[in-house]
Amino acid sequence: MRLRRTKRCPQNNGLAGDRALYRHVIANVCDSNKFPFSLSFPYMVHIIDLLSEQQTWEEFLSYRLLKGRFNWYEFDEADTYVSEKQYRDVVARLQRGEPLSVPTRHLVNKMGSGKKRVVYSFPPEEMIVMKAMAFLLLYRYDAQLASNCYSFRRGLTAHDAIHHLVRSINNRPMWAYKLDIHNYFNTISIPQLLPILSEVLADDPPLYAFFERLLTDGRALSGSEIINEARGVMAGTPTSPFLANIYLREVDFHFADAGVLYTRYSDDIILFAPDRQTLDRHIYELHAFLEKYRLEVNPDKVRIYRPDEAFDFLGFKCQGHHIDIADATRQKMKNKIRRKARALQRWHSKKDLDDEKAMKALIHHFNRKFFESDDPSGLTWARWFFPIINQTEGLKEIDRYLQSNLRYVATGKHNKANYRIRYDLLKELGYRNLVHEYYAL
Repeated sequence: MRLRRTKRCPQNNGLAGDRALYRHVIANVCDSNKFPFSLSFPYMVHIIDLLSEQQTWEEFLSYRLLKGRFNWYEFDEADTYVSEKQYRDVVARLQRGEPLSVPTRHLVNKMGSGKKRVVYSFPPEEMIVMKAMAFLLLYRYDAQLASNCYSFRRGLTAHDAIHHLVRSINNRPMWAYKLDIHNYFNTISIPQLLPILSEVLADDPPLYAFFERLLTDGRALSGSEIINEARGVMAGTPTSPFLANIYLREVDFHFADAGVLYTRYSDDIILFAPDRQTLDRHIYELHAFLEKYRLEVNPDKVRIYRPDEAFDFLGFKCQGHHIDIADATRQKMKNKIRRKARALQRWHSKKDLDDEKAMKALIHHFNRKFFESDDPSGLTWARWFFPIINQTEGLKEIDRYLQSNLRYVATGKHNKANYRIRYDLLKELGYRNLVHEYYAL
């Protein structure tokens, strides 16, 4: 499937024609899990050699476009990259057995909180090749993973995980145990991963050799200094999700083969049992596996749920067949609203600006966060939650909180007098009610 570039237009930074093509393709052929082309990569050809084939890159570009992984301007840039075969130099180096560059170490905010996490990146020309490699790994080795692993899978999403759990429990009284692995990607033990990876990639020795070189070189560029550190599979790099899935596949298959209701999404794990004694046995087995693989549990994320309690997983709260937004997810969003509102209120007071302008700024910020994207298939907050939830209490709570803070931005106070600012005015300024938007969809 060749995605032809349209003639450039002098308006809109010269990219209006490409933007029109992008929107046309998304509107007419995008489907979240099905693609109008055949992904048929010959198994006898090594993956690094496949990366030198133009067809591989055509299908990779189509895959990313139709999965909503490009903004329109990113699509234009990627299409140029593929059509001009700019990948050839990096792939040739890999075919000769040469290593990638030393990765750069970054500290980034975690989920908008004050906490930091470490991620890594390679130069852009190497990152795009690693993304194509991850794409090929997804299609060639997906069958090596257990059905209860839902992260970064072919045709599976976090939404499938939630639906599977709700259907499987089917209102039965079940105990549940949930945990989160601390700093999972960066703490994976490479000496323990390599034998697993060698078994999985037994049909592709050059690919295994590439990963062995990549993972045993502990160098990273931190600022202007090259340091040596244990960095696991390097969170932030395109192949790290595949490696993270492979690392715990023994655990996943153990519980699948035992018939235990267990689901893993990357570093988030939840399992169920009909009684507390059975649950405790499963917990013991799970922790024994994590100790074997030298992984630490985040103690703040461990929860045991009684049969009469709703359980939380991946930001959703589930009880029976009712699915809502988890309490912790609601609180995180309210914290973001509060922080942004306080900053805007200080700005409003300092600059002595118009009340409506300050409120409009807060509305615009959260409309973007909730609903909007240059990419109509891109993942927004609403696109994550709306297709799954069937309850609206969480949306109502966030709606009320945002409306209260919109009035606070204008007045600097939280009191009943704020209600002189009518709801109709908020709508005129562009406010979009979450509950109304949910039912509209």
